[in-house]
Amino acid sequence: MVGWNKSAALRAAALGIAILAVPGAVGAADPALIAAAKKEGEVVWYTTQIVSQLVRPITTAFEKKYPGIKVRATRANATETAVKILNEAKAGRLQADLFDGTTTVVPLKAEGHVLQWSPDEAKKYPALVKDPQGYWVANNLFVIVPGFNTGAIARGKEPRTYQDLLNPSLRGKMAWNGFPTSSGAGGFIGTVLTEMGEAKGTAFLRELAKQKIANLRGSAREVLDQVIAGEYSLALQIFNHHAVISAKKGAPVDWIPMEPATVTLSTISVLRRAPHPNAAKLLMDFIISREGQEVFAQADYIPAHPDVAATVPTLKPSEGKFRAHFFSPEETEEKMVKWKLVFDEFFR
Repeated sequence: MVGWNKSAALRAAALGIAILAVPGAVGAADPALIAAAKKEGEVVWYTTQIVSQLVRPITTAFEKKYPGIKVRATRANATETAVKILNEAKAGRLQADLFDGTTTVVPLKAEGHVLQWSPDEAKKYPALVKDPQGYWVANNLFVIVPGFNTGAIARGKEPRTYQDLLNPSLRGKMAWNGFPTSSGAGGFIGTVLTEMGEAKGTAFLRELAKQKIANLRGSAREVLDQVIAGEYSLALQIFNHHAVISAKKGAPVDWIPMEPATVTLSTISVLRRAPHPNAAKLLMDFIISREGQEVFAQADYIPAHPDVAATVPTLKPSEGKFRAHFFSPEETEEKMVKWKLVFDEFFR
């Protein structure tokens, strides 16, 4: 290489070390980080997001902004992603540079695999959607509420409060994902106990169990689809943006801003021993930046960035003016065991 010498190599090495060693020292707009990322040439992203809906648009936008850096994305669910990374790390063959998911970060952080670093853009995010220790930042929100078939329940007659769910007219007509997840029975139980307290919450759940809620063995999306098909009148714990997407296509469905809603965070982090650490930082910075968050909005996701509205702004609690409980990955992981025990007692 013309003009390359030992002193230049040492300077470049020192620059690389500086970039990696100082958390938050360099942002995505910093030429040194961009140069270091382009030298790495690629970034491997383990994602839980839908490839056609979001991953491809994000990849296209990032590669256009930073030509010379190839994004290689692999999709799996949150648990599968964590297991894959743990296995790779144990074998000494880590492939991933950064990852996202609702609870993926918890076991990886416990094993020391997550880099304690946040992009400068994260300073704009409220405390509810970022880790105080700097291990993760939310990239989008999952706002989880009831949804109903507007042919089975007339608009204006839908239940608006938790107590309304005890109406005898709904007995045998409600369904949820019967798994211990945030978007299933577990998250509903967690929100009730958090809101009402142990005694009142348990009493309410005991009464709700008499409503004979159907425990479906599918995702929240699949539960909503059965409600749209008329199998049930109302779904508990569905993503509100899914109802909006389906309604746009003519489906007889709407969502209910029942307070408090459950909000689960999809978070993103860089791995501590990432093979392409600078490219990983650059992609994470892009994803949580206003520019990246606009891509989330255009893909009908709910952006975590406080200054970026959802396609339908009222989907976000702040713009929709409804209360919600925000559950961090750590809180969800820690309390889900208890929530499952409550489910087993009353609803199995």
